[in-house]
Amino acid sequence: MLSYIIRRLFIGVGVLLVSSVLVFVLVAESGDPLALLRQNPLTPAATIHARAVQLHLFDPLWKRYWIWFSHVLRGDFGMNNNNIAVGRQLQIHSMVTMRMVILSTVLAIVLAISVGVIAALRHDTAVDRATSVVNFIFLSVPVFVIGLVLKTFVAVPIDQHFHRVILATAGEQNPLVTGNFFQRFPDYLSHSLLPTMTLVLATYSSWAIYQRSTVLDVMDSDYVRLARAKGISPRRVLRRHILRNALIPVTTVIALDFAGLLGGAVITETVYGWNGLGRFFLDGVNGQDTNVVLAYLLLTATIVIVFNLIADILYGILDPRIRYGKS
Repeated sequence: MLSYIIRRLFIGVGVLLVSSVLVFVLVAESGDPLALLRQNPLTPAATIHARAVQLHLFDPLWKRYWIWFSHVLRGDFGMNNNNIAVGRQLQIHSMVTMRMVILSTVLAIVLAISVGVIAALRHDTAVDRATSVVNFIFLSVPVFVIGLVLKTFVAVPIDQHFHRVILATAGEQNPLVTGNFFQRFPDYLSHSLLPTMTLVLATYSSWAIYQRSTVLDVMDSDYVRLARAKGISPRRVLRRHILRNALIPVTTVIALDFAGLLGGAVITETVYGWNGLGRFFLDGVNGQDTNVVLAYLLLTATIVIVFNLIADILYGILDPRIRYGKS
């Protein structure tokens, strides 16, 4: 297992290097980072020239990539168009986003597995049909619609009923609330509930549908029929034979979709006015800020590689028949 992890890490580093080159070329050639500055007729030509020199726009592409990559190795990701360190910005915005994404991922996994298993065990019943309808509704409705519905028909009536803000609908925190973490926790919770709920509802449905399908496939397998024929209790058959094997393909889907959660977080943060990675990325795109966009995309690529490695490790835990050889 250890040698396999080391090999996968080396492969992951190689993939990151290749993807960083491709992403850098695409972003660097997608537009002029000084376009907004050039549009201002009051901006002196000397100022524009100085900013171009500072951003190394006169250097060849390979040299610009090396300058940027050297900053990545130092962990600062260079400077943005406003001469602010991108690494520090990335850290601050990541903490805001991960507060929502990690919690929503855990809740979505629990909800998806529970709904999928229940629907499969109640196959072709009213419970199965009802959960399928609900799953497909949330699968087809855009994230921003779910957010707007929750704000309008859940948060507003609850706040009006209690005559106070129970479910905050804007911002990731109240800047007027001070103190230590435990003193600020109620405010964090109030601002996190709706965005987290939005991301859970927008995410769990596809996993639940896939979980239901895999459970049904496993239930029809020969080894499950044999276990039942031996008189093993239904609960043990479900836990040891059905659920454990049905989780293997779902693990892959969840690992691959985690990076997609960041895409959903971009929209969710826009709906609720959070200043997280979504605002960070959109500001970088709108301002044609190369280093900001590159930092976000490199973070996303790293998450994809890391969670694929985690999925591979979980395979061996869920199914002892899987062995990681030298091939």
